[in-house]
Amino acid sequence: MTGASLCCDPLSWFMRAHFISNPSAFILGKPGLGKSTIARRWAIGYDHMGINTMFLGDVKGEHVDVVRALGGQVIAIGPGKGSINVLDPGGALGSLHRVSGAKRDELHTIIQNRRGNMVRALITISRGSRPSERERNILSACLDVLDERFGDKPPLMSDLLQVLREAPAPVRAVAVDRGDLQRYQAVTEGLESSLISLSGPGLMGDLFSHHTSEQIDPTRPVVFDISAINEVDQSVRAAALMACWDAGFCAVDVNHLLATAGLEPLLRYFLVLDELWSALRSGPDMVERVDQVTRLNRSFGVGQALISHTMSDLLSLPEESDRMKARGFVERSGMVVCGGLPQKEIPLLNSAISMSQTEASMLASWQDPPSWDTKAGVEAPPPGRGNFLVKVGGRPGIPFHLDLTAAELHVNDTNKLWHEEA
Repeated sequence: MTGASLCCDPLSWFMRAHFISNPSAFILGKPGLGKSTIARRWAIGYDHMGINTMFLGDVKGEHVDVVRALGGQVIAIGPGKGSINVLDPGGALGSLHRVSGAKRDELHTIIQNRRGNMVRALITISRGSRPSERERNILSACLDVLDERFGDKPPLMSDLLQVLREAPAPVRAVAVDRGDLQRYQAVTEGLESSLISLSGPGLMGDLFSHHTSEQIDPTRPVVFDISAINEVDQSVRAAALMACWDAGFCAVDVNHLLATAGLEPLLRYFLVLDELWSALRSGPDMVERVDQVTRLNRSFGVGQALISHTMSDLLSLPEESDRMKARGFVERSGMVVCGGLPQKEIPLLNSAISMSQTEASMLASWQDPPSWDTKAGVEAPPPGRGNFLVKVGGRPGIPFHLDLTAAELHVNDTNKLWHEEA
């Protein structure tokens, strides 16, 4: 490291410097070394540039302070805190009345596609297996009936369950019940059970069976604080992450659509998706679900950062097809920012980006454990905290150290509870 300043962020490197092919970053590194701090530094800079950052699922509440300091919106999701209705993604239904013709059809398609993708994702997470082809067809038919009944009013999971139980003709047709109601009930029993868990009491039902407690304000920075969800409830946390991601990306879609219709100014966003590994490992086919949720048009000036611990998190999925798609998240990122990583991670990382031996040794040295400060009588900071390597394709990486300014220290203190207890 030379000590020179490094000007580096996904949107500037894409739009202004043209160093990268798309405005995205993948951040990797062991816990406690500062991965999330990079995202917060970018958020502060983007706020000055008029770009709103969305932290779409904060599992530790570590982004709340910086969003509040920027005058942003904190949306709490969790037991006794707040809920999110995936059948009204990003509050998009409230904008249907503002558009007509082809634009209304486009927005309607966005809503229906996101509804279907998220309901399938929640069912996959809830039951631990993907819906069958027949169940997917039944769900699509139920959502079409639901759409006809509710129009631009947001339905609930209980309404979707009611449509399934009523067995309307379009749903029975794709259920292939041969005109036998008992056969229909047998065919839909598993799906009915899954929807009951999403629309009734219980952890999943508490989160997804009610109307969205607070819609996104697309004109401000925002963080979905899901720290109230217990770390033990990994499936519930993964479901909440997916729902938050979907809400954020849909809100961006709506702004773009309204802007192209001349109804709203076109806003620029930076979307941060932390704990990626948690969602990917929550069930089969979840890589495809995540890919569907996070797909954006890069021409609209939207950047994103995906954050995970290691390549092992991505490549330990049971199905080869999912592992290949997960590796693609890294391969397709405009830049990859690496903190300290174990030596065994380097070959896995090399499967996605080219890493020299010097760079590999550097990353391995940054993950060494902290030493004991005998003078102060406390554990010293990890030697690799704040050290990162920026990689773009096969080019040599740029190592840098992230120093916090005095103004940033408080909003980057992720150990407040430890201080309070002390």
